[in-house]
Amino acid sequence: MKFISPGGWFSIELPQTWNEFEDTAESFLFYNPEKWDGNFRISAFKDKSDKYAEECIKFELDNNTTATIVNVGNLKCAYSCESFNEEGVWYTTHIWITGEKNTSIECSFTVCKGGDKGVAEQIIKSIVVRDNSKVTKEIIQARLLEIEEINAGFDWAVSTIKKELSRDFTSQESDITSIQKMLDSGKFNVKQKDPWVSFAMAFGTIIINEMDGMDWATVVDGKSEYPVLRFKNTDFIVDPVGIIWGKIKEGNRCNLNEEFDNIAEKISELL
Repeated sequence: MKFISPGGWFSIELPQTWNEFEDTAESFLFYNPEKWDGNFRISAFKDKSDKYAEECIKFELDNNTTATIVNVGNLKCAYSCESFNEEGVWYTTHIWITGEKNTSIECSFTVCKGGDKGVAEQIIKSIVVRDNSKVTKEIIQARLLEIEEINAGFDWAVSTIKKELSRDFTSQESDITSIQKMLDSGKFNVKQKDPWVSFAMAFGTIIINEMDGMDWATVVDGKSEYPVLRFKNTDFIVDPVGIIWGKIKEGNRCNLNEEFDNIAEKISELL
């Protein structure tokens, strides 16, 4: 599973069984929720100097007496580890400081003491420091960042529909009518993007619930990053924001029932 950091600073390849979980603002946390075999964290920092990564590695070696130079794949790393006891169980945290040119990357892997760190080393080997001016458009599994935006937009849309129409919203096909009424109501400024994006999140959720194989994904296209729906692992994607906001901002009406039927037809052709 490929993960590209917000802003496209780096990418990594993760085991298919691992997921992203909430962590600190500057760190990304991954582990296997079904069978825990360690917590992997990764952070990235940028500087103007092309020697920044090298300087960070040197700083770690100079200030951490337990750190040593190791090569993980093609990456030079300052590596160290430390063990600790938590509620009677001993753990070890392995730490790697690495990176390239102006991007410093810190990785850590916490596992039961004596546990294998091989899975973390495989992830580190896959690190690519990205140059957004040279990369092509990619579609990855939806990140927590997008999931949070989707949920916030969905919650606002549902709350607004209940307030304005006095109707429950169950995220089924029948609820498309409610979204359509809100789009056609004239209550929202066509120049304000947020309401239209929120209704798009609600429309996207209906598609996921009604069409097996559709799920949220993230498009990373240079500096542009946005949520879409993808059918299984195919190249077929649906951009709910583009469907609604793309038409509204041009002064056109969006017919959601027609859009829904067109998407369903295209998916049936893929089966």
